[in-house]
Amino acid sequence: MLVTLPGYVHAVAHICHRDNVIHIKGMLKPSDMERLYGRERLIRTELTTLIGLMVKKPLDLSLQTCEVIDGYVKRTDSLMRELHDAMSYPTFAAMFEAMRAGTEPPDPWRGAGMREPIFYGTESAYAFQYRDFVPEKYGADDDWMLNTKGFTSGQARTIAEAMCALMDKKGTRLFADARAAKTPPATWLPAFEFSLDEVAGSSGVAKGVVEAFLRAFLFSGDNSVFKEVGDFNEVAARPLLPTDRGTVLLFSQYAIYEALYESPFFWMWEDKPYRPTAAKHRGAFTEQFAARRLSKVFGPEHVHTNTNLHRGKDIVGEADVLVIYGDRLIIVQAKAKKLTIAARKGNDNQLKSDFAAAIQDSYDQGWTCANEMLAGGCRLVDDKEREIELPPSVKEVFLFSLVSEHYPALAFQASQSLNFHTTDIIRPPFVMDVFLLDTLTEMLTTPLRLLGYVKLRVAVSDKLMSGHELTVLGYHLKQNLWLDEKYDCVMLEDSIAQDLDAAMLVRRDNQPGDDTPEGILTKMRGTRYESLIKEIEVSENPATLELGFHLLSMDEDSCRNVHRILETITRQVRLDGKRHDITLASSTPPCGVSFHCNPTLSAEAIATLEAHCAKRKYQQRAAEWFGVSVSPGGQVQFGVTLDFPWEASDEMERLTAGMKPASKVRDAFRKISREVSHQKLGRNDPCNCGSGLKYKKCCL
Repeated sequence: MLVTLPGYVHAVAHICHRDNVIHIKGMLKPSDMERLYGRERLIRTELTTLIGLMVKKPLDLSLQTCEVIDGYVKRTDSLMRELHDAMSYPTFAAMFEAMRAGTEPPDPWRGAGMREPIFYGTESAYAFQYRDFVPEKYGADDDWMLNTKGFTSGQARTIAEAMCALMDKKGTRLFADARAAKTPPATWLPAFEFSLDEVAGSSGVAKGVVEAFLRAFLFSGDNSVFKEVGDFNEVAARPLLPTDRGTVLLFSQYAIYEALYESPFFWMWEDKPYRPTAAKHRGAFTEQFAARRLSKVFGPEHVHTNTNLHRGKDIVGEADVLVIYGDRLIIVQAKAKKLTIAARKGNDNQLKSDFAAAIQDSYDQGWTCANEMLAGGCRLVDDKEREIELPPSVKEVFLFSLVSEHYPALAFQASQSLNFHTTDIIRPPFVMDVFLLDTLTEMLTTPLRLLGYVKLRVAVSDKLMSGHELTVLGYHLKQNLWLDEKYDCVMLEDSIAQDLDAAMLVRRDNQPGDDTPEGILTKMRGTRYESLIKEIEVSENPATLELGFHLLSMDEDSCRNVHRILETITRQVRLDGKRHDITLASSTPPCGVSFHCNPTLSAEAIATLEAHCAKRKYQQRAAEWFGVSVSPGGQVQFGVTLDFPWEASDEMERLTAGMKPASKVRDAFRKISREVSHQKLGRNDPCNCGSGLKYKKCCL
């Protein structure tokens, strides 16, 4: 067997350096992440498989020639391609056979067909998320860990982080020496080898505690149960490999952080008297984590935990986390479930059972809660015995099914297997893990931004395919998730997420670089459009909130039109002291926004804008229309939302008879722009509306 040949461990070190290391020069850039999405790169599950097979025999550290190691690497790459083809073959063979026979092809994503997406699916978590969540996940179990294992969750995190920092330092030194010598190093193994003394010295943790940590994560020497892909592989739980020279090998930062996040629960589960406490803490972590992250966005006053729904003397439902913001609700149902080994190996019954326990049950609970709330007559009481008031009218309810563990191919399985219902108010469910929720709330930090994304995401759940939800979020941050209705199916490549990956590394791993992907959060900086969005973000008013969602769904050209419109009418009001308005309309679907600028706020101004929006809505035959009134300084005064089906009306025909059609709205905008100008502009001069464009490209 290839992995048992003399010195194969050096080939593993070579592959880990080749496929896991990001080379940064100066600032971290999204392009630096490209190599991690290369099709020739071996992913973590493949590397763990190789290491798991290698340690079935005693480690052979004998140094081989570069030619021998290169031969090992090439043969490994070839065999891993064969493995991928072999896992994919049954599904494609069955489909081709059905096509040849002219019969209905079998469902490819059942049983053995799920082995490939589960094994090759995109990682659900960033390594630093595993690292940083450990103290929060196991902090309540620190007494047990200290008494049983000899270290706390915080100490474990510190030690693991020190080992990973040493790995970076050693690898960088080897790389620098190789560049200076203009020849590759004889082996990359020293970058992955650690002694007790250097880990203790680097971490600042007492040597005895470090020794206990290394012992807890040290491979036992027996991996006999690992016989095929999907079997339990001990090196995933204990990634530290002992050598015969008193050191340990750690080939991946991701491996030690994931083991640190996953393994302690199984240690506790072996202690039968402690099982109930461990299970209680595990469930509490998921709920508390969700509440904390959502409170960061919505404010703690809008986030409620363990809310019981009382109908008379009965409790008819419980929402693990309930968010009430304006006329929108988010109901989070949390589960701490994992995909079992049998399911990973393609056992269809076990796949269904695991999915039901982790996802379907949580969705069903959320659906029940939503319907009970909307039916009225329920008394809501949270875990602090406080009664919670629902808004008089609920516009939308979003159901989040949340898991706390890595669940392979979660987005894919949800799209294939989740049975759900919708109404005019209850939207399709959003299935996620704690790692996605963390990233969502890190990048979309206001209620408007987060709810706006959720609205867009669940609206395209039936037409969007991706390997992971991070890919979808990455796409949204680059260019907005709004998808044209002409597309029946859209597939997103995983590499779309590389801008998001880089930004998260900058934010959480203290790497130098831009902490926000270039796109919807950056392109409109400093514009009137962005100022309007920020004004709306601080308001819970349902009318302005609805307007905000509409504005966030616009493409870049429309956003810049909004900027020019606001710049123009506010300047005109400051010049002549009169009221001005402009409408921005869309025909696909028919809707629009009427922008209104008043010298002073008054009841008459509100009535005027409402009447104007009603007429514009009727003229455009639109089901939805928005109005926003701003002060001469650009601050939002009030908003109007008209949301009801268009119906023919003799009265409205009379009222709109003299209105300019939508095609002339742009001309009206240009006319006002010219009136604002106090100087003659050349075609190539900057436009005076403040757009940053040349006059000939803007208001001319």
